[in-house]
Parts: sequence; C-alpha cells; structure tokens
Amino acid sequence: MAVMKKKGNKDTPTISTSSLPDIIYMLLFFFMVTTVMREVTLQVLVGLPVASEVQKLEKKSLISFIYVGPPTVALQKQFGDSPRIQLNDSFSKLGQVIDFVAAERDKLSESDSNQMTVSLKADKNVRMGIITDIKQELRRANALKLSYTAYKHKVK
Repeated sequence: MAVMKKKGNKDTPTISTSSLPDIIYMLLFFFMVTTVMREVTLQVLVGLPVASEVQKLEKKSLISFIYVGPPTVALQKQFGDSPRIQLNDSFSKLGQVIDFVAAERDKLSESDSNQMTVSLKADKNVRMGIITDIKQELRRANALKLSYTAYKHKVK
C-alpha cells in the first residue's frame, strides 16, 4: 500500500475586507431612503379599540389621519381632559376638518386625490357623538372614503 503525503502546508486564504465599507454604505443609504419618519407628534391619547375584521390599507401615501382623544397628561392642565380633535400637529375645531381635507387633497396628484382615504384614530372611550360630527364634516368635504383604525382581535 502506498502512503500518500500532503504536499506542503495549505492554509485557507485570508478574506479580503476591502469591499466591506462599500457594503456598509449601501445598506446605510438603503435604510435612509426607505425609512419613513413619524410626521405627526401625538397630542392626544389614543387607546385603539379591538376589532375582529381588520384589513390593512395598501397605499399609505393616500391616507390622512384624524386623531380624537383626551389630551396627553402634559397638555391636560392647559386643555382639560375632554376629548379633542387633532389634525396634523395641532388641536382643531370641528369646522376645520373641511379645510384639512382640502389641504390634504392639494398635496396629492389629481389622479390620486379621488382615492384619498381619511383614517380616524379615535380613543376607545370617546363618545360616538364626536365621531358622528366628524363624519358629517367629512361628508360636507366630500371625503367619502373613511377607515377606522383598530387592533385585530386575537383568537386563542
């Protein structure tokens, strides 16, 4: 039987790290471009209700949010603890909903303005009268696509 001998000492070659900074910068650039920062600072407390039939909205760029709930703890001394309407970054009156919808439509292109959806994020303890008043104002503004934001009920 013949004895086979290894020819020399074969070490694994070292891994080149010269392209590592390029990969890091590409990943950093990708995440910087694709990440959307929160646009609105919430000034109301929104404890979302639970629902059994929940659908995810597809085009988030066509959604405008109206927040309804009691002011945050820091703002309760100034505004009280009764539910308030928040449009963008400020508290608003019910009559300003029409102007808000018009301003949000102006931000969109003509083809997308008909597909705009208003999403109502209301606290689960807000009385239905406020929600009904907002819905009436949305009808006057011809914003007929309305969605309610809720958590999905988890079945055990």
